[in-house]
Amino acid sequence: MPKAKKSSRRKKYDYNKNKKKLKKQFKKKAAPRIECPQIRNAWNDKKSVAQNLKDMGLAFDPNLALPMRKNKVPGADAEETVSPLVRKPYVVKGLEEEASLPTKDTKSLSRDIIEYVQYMIKEHNDNYKAMARDEKNYYQDTPKQIKRKVDQYKRFHPEEYTAFIESLKTQKVDCS
Repeated sequence: MPKAKKSSRRKKYDYNKNKKKLKKQFKKKAAPRIECPQIRNAWNDKKSVAQNLKDMGLAFDPNLALPMRKNKVPGADAEETVSPLVRKPYVVKGLEEEASLPTKDTKSLSRDIIEYVQYMIKEHNDNYKAMARDEKNYYQDTPKQIKRKVDQYKRFHPEEYTAFIESLKTQKVDCS
């Protein structure tokens, strides 16, 4: 049997491609994206990760960041630890300011669930079994699932829930 012929094409140099530019693009793609804007702005690509973080006043190795106290022999001179020279203190200040900002409470329910729960409460009060048999229960939630949705509504929107309950009470009084 004859051997399969190898396709041995000679590789040619492509004069139309800028190799320096391609290498730079490749390095940029390969480098990880730094999400923190304070660190990204102070980052120097020519330095190592440890040196960059040291310049910013951050720790590369947490084990080396704070010295461990060893049992001292009485009468021996106490060694003082010299903190690293921080060249970019604005990075740590920016991180501290960002950390001290109050966080937003992003927990909420969709408008559909709120309307669903309000309808169920308006029609059936606290009767979860009747809510489960209601024709508007499109997702065929069980009584326990409906109770969980009502509890979520109470927890995430307490003012809206109390206002809704008050409006139901006033409607019942007006109807009587």
